[in-house]
Amino acid sequence: MDTPATYLSWGFILISIPNLLMIIGMIVLFILALFAPFPHGGEEPGAEERRHE
Repeated sequence: MDTPATYLSWGFILISIPNLLMIIGMIVLFILALFAPFPHGGEEPGAEERRHE
């Protein structure tokens, strides 16, 4: 915390390593959220009766 962060430079892009790691982490979390299965709630009442008709 006492020393300045290390920066990466690609042309006009200048970003610190901690900020780059945070951005990568958020992208990974976003991708995981897209593919993670959501919990399914219970069926609505009467759904069983309609399925057998």
